[in-house]
Amino acid sequence: MNPTTIEHRLTPLREQLIQHPLYRRLDSLESLRHFTESHIFAVWDFMSLLKALQRELTCVDVPWVPVGKPSTRYLINEIVAGEESDIDQHGVRMSHFELYLRAMQELRADTSAVVNLLTDLQSGKTVREILTQSKLPAGVAEFVGFTFEIIERNRLHELAAVFTFGREDLIPDMFVELVAGLSDRFPGQVETYQYYLERHIEVDGGHHGHLALEMVRELCGEDPVKWEEAAAAAEDALRHRIGLWTAIASGLPGKE
Repeated sequence: MNPTTIEHRLTPLREQLIQHPLYRRLDSLESLRHFTESHIFAVWDFMSLLKALQRELTCVDVPWVPVGKPSTRYLINEIVAGEESDIDQHGVRMSHFELYLRAMQELRADTSAVVNLLTDLQSGKTVREILTQSKLPAGVAEFVGFTFEIIERNRLHELAAVFTFGREDLIPDMFVELVAGLSDRFPGQVETYQYYLERHIEVDGGHHGHLALEMVRELCGEDPVKWEEAAAAAEDALRHRIGLWTAIASGLPGKE
């Protein structure tokens, strides 16, 4: 098995995502605000997925010692640099999460739920406690719960597969659907949000996507069991994304 084989196996689930009815229903600023208020949690837990990989594949302790293969260290550090300290449309450095928050503020979407999550984490609560005790939408809690289940399981080939096939390799195709006609429908009102989407299409569809595929190849090596487990984890990731999209769509204002 190889990354191309996994991508072929994931094709039916990818098509479900790309053709999901959610995109057609984002036809008003109200529905777009509602979408971002849930999607921001996928943006946040993506960063946690990324940092889990960096923690395991590089040395983040002092004193420093070399960890793993230099090529794998390069792959993950290159992706971290881009995700954690990219530039906005004005050339200002910020993470993609912070860029998304700013886009939400521009849209006048409610950021209180994700800000409260960050506050709870800084006060010492665990992610599991927050998911159990908070009033997050069920679809959001289930999606984030799956992400942290993968992180806590700490099987690197599965972690890399979820990151790659459930995020980096998938995001450009999903965001093409979101960005289509966005500025025409909402002229002058979604500048930062549209930049965020287009930036992900550009970066994840090219440089980062290729780096992530190579990371999976290195971590699975010639082990057929690891390749199968990676493929199964990627399938679970896509099913959970479909579940999140369906949950968001069911809560949108207006008719189905």
